[in-house]
Amino acid sequence: DMANIAKKVSWSGRGDDRGERTPLLNGDEEVKYNRQVPDTDSPLRRSTTTLSCPQMCLAYKSGFRCLEIRRWVICGLIGFLTGLIACMIDIAVEKLAGYKYFAVKLNIEKYTELGGLSISLILWAVLNSAFVMFGAIAVAFVEPIAAGSGIPQIKCFLNGVKIPRVVRLKTLVIKVFGVICSVAGGLAVGKEGPMIHSGAVVAAGVSQGRSTSLKKDFKIFEYFRRDTEKRDFVSAGAAAGVSAAFGAPVGGVLFSLEEGASFWNQMLTWRIFFASMVSTFTLNFFLSIYHGKPGELSSPGLINFGRFDSDSVQYNLYEIPLFIIMGALGGVLGALFNIINYWLTIFRIRYIHRPCLQVMEAMLVAAVTATVSFAMIYFSNDCQPLGQDNTEEYPLQLFCADGEYNSMATAFFNTPERSVRSLFHNPPGTYNPVTLGVFTLAYFFLAVWTYGLTVSAGVFIPSLLIGAAWGRLFGILLSFIISCIIWADPGKYALIGAAAQLGGIVRMTLSLTVILVEATGNVTYGFPIMLVLMTAKIVGDYFIEGLYDIHIKLQSVPFLHSDAPPTSHWLTAREVMSSPVTCFNRVEKVGRIVDVLSNTSTIHNGFPVVAHTSENDEHISVLIKSKTCLASSRLSQRKLQLKDFRDAYPRFPPIQSIHVSQDERECMMDLTEFMNPTPYTVPQETSLPRVFKLFRALGLRHLVVVDNENRVVGLVTRKDLARYHVGKDGLEELHLAQT
Repeated sequence: DMANIAKKVSWSGRGDDRGERTPLLNGDEEVKYNRQVPDTDSPLRRSTTTLSCPQMCLAYKSGFRCLEIRRWVICGLIGFLTGLIACMIDIAVEKLAGYKYFAVKLNIEKYTELGGLSISLILWAVLNSAFVMFGAIAVAFVEPIAAGSGIPQIKCFLNGVKIPRVVRLKTLVIKVFGVICSVAGGLAVGKEGPMIHSGAVVAAGVSQGRSTSLKKDFKIFEYFRRDTEKRDFVSAGAAAGVSAAFGAPVGGVLFSLEEGASFWNQMLTWRIFFASMVSTFTLNFFLSIYHGKPGELSSPGLINFGRFDSDSVQYNLYEIPLFIIMGALGGVLGALFNIINYWLTIFRIRYIHRPCLQVMEAMLVAAVTATVSFAMIYFSNDCQPLGQDNTEEYPLQLFCADGEYNSMATAFFNTPERSVRSLFHNPPGTYNPVTLGVFTLAYFFLAVWTYGLTVSAGVFIPSLLIGAAWGRLFGILLSFIISCIIWADPGKYALIGAAAQLGGIVRMTLSLTVILVEATGNVTYGFPIMLVLMTAKIVGDYFIEGLYDIHIKLQSVPFLHSDAPPTSHWLTAREVMSSPVTCFNRVEKVGRIVDVLSNTSTIHNGFPVVAHTSENDEHISVLIKSKTCLASSRLSQRKLQLKDFRDAYPRFPPIQSIHVSQDERECMMDLTEFMNPTPYTVPQETSLPRVFKLFRALGLRHLVVVDNENRVVGLVTRKDLARYHVGKDGLEELHLAQT
């Protein structure tokens, strides 16, 4: 416990005349303690004045109140900066995509009359490939961890897995630049996943009060430089990202709870909600200024689905079975999406692992997307009249008569979120069934191919677009089959189809329900959406896991799910633990400690001390670097403080970087003050589900296994637990990454 360490270090004034001394090894020196308030790094200021108990209580109460205020301030900063980043992404995508579509539209109109539309196709493909090339180069060559949506990585981080570089400043810069290029480049991607990752990176940086990438320390928020506090703030950052993307503060909180945080503190809820509200407000405020309407905070979020008015969202009870059928269809299509993407990702891992090949593949997908889109528009004869209230951003006439536009272009010749909005809100008759069917088929395979490219991209919006297309088609066919039906509004079924498709791919339920309700501005469809999402999850889980879980497994990350595998009750701690275990004595030679930490075969990073357990090797390396050791029956003059650990966090010095002389190797290091004196232990006969619950509930890194005589016989780490899962042949073991 860090507070215990603070207390011990503050009271041990080794070689310091102002404090009291620590006893020598033989324990024959008198020990005296003053009641000192911990240093300024902890909740209270250092004081050498002896305080009475009431004064101590008041001082501690005041200090912790200040800490709570700091937490709220940090959450406010997280929300503000996340909203600002979302605003920048939105404006950049709007400008770049607008220039691209305007240039292609003028070119198509020119060559429709003169002939030679192939030039328009080449222009469209070249522009798409150029945008995507810049984004892919940045990701592949500068920061590969910025690829994809980032949600699987943030889930792992909040689960307790330290993934290298996932919350670095460079990752944020490449993520933002990459998603702008991906969306402007016309790929079948969305902005929401990268926004969640961006919010998490902002939270990790702001909460630490420094940037390790820029080597700049602002000397603030030092108390929060530890894993538990950092995870809490990253949860707030992920929620702020969801809120900025969809205008859904409550949905953001639930997303962090359902998809992200493994360790949830109820005190977090209001702070996370506050960060989400600030994020949405900041985004809307700056967008209103940009659009010349300061003070009109009407935009719901980065992804604007438009509001469903009360007349268009009514549903009848006898439609519930139809919604359940759509949910099942979404589960099947989502499982098909995940299966194809799974095998495609395996192919990429094996054969497309060089950065240059990854960039070429991304450019190829961009060019193919432009070609397929152009072909769909070219061969479509679905012409719709241009009304006075036409809301199409870039209407293409092509071969349609004057006063008409090509309906297929509404879906393909647009950014994905605008296409979703048109499918939700365009009046009946805007699309014919053939257009919707062809679009669904083409966009489904484009989205499958696109997810997993070496670009920054999300899967929410493509999934919603696929579902909205086949959902609207479902509503149209329903009215054709039963001509007397007047309640089969296509926009209503587009919303249900979008929810079913997204639920079938990512397997979210509660948070996605609230996100869609908040994004569309009407609670009427809360129950049907929840019903559809639950059905899609049940059906999809029958075939394969959710998309994020698949990619976590493919990365061999030791991710702990909420429960142990259902058939693991017969396994015990003895069968899953790592053994033999390297142990330290309470007072150990520095030379032996250095040798043990330098041994690459030791991968569990936890070393039990006789009758106790130590902190991990990263902390021990700080002790060695600080020369905190006993030599020749005297204490060293170096006084170690908790600040030493916080200054080193999160990049603790590797043992190879610390020079230890031969004389220092003979020193004796007392680990008593720096170990955990009350570790969690389990008997070796403890069942795997029980060990699993301890790990999840307590957020452990190591669990010591003892025999009947309380002797250490093994050590359980998260890798020991995460390697078991239920497969087709029962309980199976996975190969996990060793780093």
